[in-house]
Amino acid sequence: MKICFILQRRFAYVGHKMALIFKEKYGINEFCGYVYTRASFEFLKKQTDINYTSLLLDEEIHKSYKNEPLDLDYIAWLEREYGLPNLWPYIAVDRVVMYNMLAREYPYDTPPYTHEEMMRILQVKAKAIINFLETARPDVIFFTVVGGIGAMLLYHIAKKKNIKVFIIALTRINRLHSLSISYKKLSYAENLFNDLMLDNKESKKIKEAEQYLNEFRHKDTSPLYASLQNQNRLYRLRPLKWLSPKNLWGSCRWFTILCYRYFAGRQDGYCDEKPLGYLIDRIRRKTRTLIGFKHLYDKIDFNEDFAFFALHYEPEIATLLFAPFWSDQINLIKQVAKSLPLHFKLYVKEHPAMVGYRPHAYYRELKKIPNVKLLDPDVSSFQTIRQSKLIATITSTAGWEAVLLKKPVITFGDTFYNKLSTVIKCEKIDELPIIVKKQLANFKYNEQELVNFIGAIMEESADVGLNEIWEVGVEPAAEKVRLTRLVDLMAKKLNLPLLT
Repeated sequence: MKICFILQRRFAYVGHKMALIFKEKYGINEFCGYVYTRASFEFLKKQTDINYTSLLLDEEIHKSYKNEPLDLDYIAWLEREYGLPNLWPYIAVDRVVMYNMLAREYPYDTPPYTHEEMMRILQVKAKAIINFLETARPDVIFFTVVGGIGAMLLYHIAKKKNIKVFIIALTRINRLHSLSISYKKLSYAENLFNDLMLDNKESKKIKEAEQYLNEFRHKDTSPLYASLQNQNRLYRLRPLKWLSPKNLWGSCRWFTILCYRYFAGRQDGYCDEKPLGYLIDRIRRKTRTLIGFKHLYDKIDFNEDFAFFALHYEPEIATLLFAPFWSDQINLIKQVAKSLPLHFKLYVKEHPAMVGYRPHAYYRELKKIPNVKLLDPDVSSFQTIRQSKLIATITSTAGWEAVLLKKPVITFGDTFYNKLSTVIKCEKIDELPIIVKKQLANFKYNEQELVNFIGAIMEESADVGLNEIWEVGVEPAAEKVRLTRLVDLMAKKLNLPLLT
């Protein structure tokens, strides 16, 4: 058994620890990996605990496109073999190639490559990945995210070659992570759920599911009207923290490092920040936040009928992968707004992490829509969902919370909770008014269905909290316990025996 990991950025260190657990507990000695960032690659090459038979560095492959002549016959063959149905989805999912993100900040969206260069990038990565799979010959590949040209190619080419692929999927239920053979859904949990509903049975985790649901519905939330004036003042003061000696020194130090790396030719990754872009983007964001957005926010009136739309963080896989034709959220909101009953308002709320990134013009464009109201980001989404008549979302957590709060939901992308009868995915935009009418007039909530769905997810998951592990850090002993739970779940799907 040879296991391959997508070792992406900070997950490279976590994935390596998981490889160690596979070795210690299940006797697996053969590993390979597709690696993002040279720092992660160098760490994996230098460590001596695991002998990776093959490590493919994405940045190194990417650089080779400059000397690669475009072969349109190869592109045509690639499209026949691995098209979805064409090759654009592989490029469109990559926020660096399509929008120059990471190297620049949102809302910058100018591609750094020409059309021909994009084809050459796809060409060199496809060749390298096909060769990697044919020479390294992994039996299984584990992904945490499919978020770039390389990862997307690896996923689909591996599936076509009958190599097992697993997505380590976030369930949005506490710290639970599940495994799936598809990035569009929670496949194992969904299969179990289908069996439960078909046989009219209850999940083994029915009590835990009911407890989770009850706790969620009765959780404490901050008062909706808790001094919005003070909250806006905080927004205006945030950029001033940048001018504190400590933060100013940190920013200057990082800018100096960027300049040194850039002018010394030490920048290796194609998504490395450039000094000028860094300076321009930070100044613009700080200025926008300092000016504030208070004048754009509308008052809430829970006595009126309204639908709710929570803006997505972007660019992210929530839109680029799960809803590639709805990455233009303003356009989508326009379609939702004119699909509602005439007297309805559409409440739109910014993602808290996006405050300061979107320009004022973005919100002004939204406010041109007659029945749209823009909410303060500090307004409780929980309470807004409770009072709403309908939730429209691409794939957001707000949609899942609405499901838990017994609300009708309309989605526009691939998300695990599309499986539920209370959710309708809009496949054709001209049918949206009909879907809205159906969800408002004929909505039927099914508690047993939801409880069984949550229970099935719990049965097919492990208590891990990967995001906390790689973003915040966890005490080493606790970290190993959590990662072991995930490895055990992975081993179960692979039918691996314990090392005796």
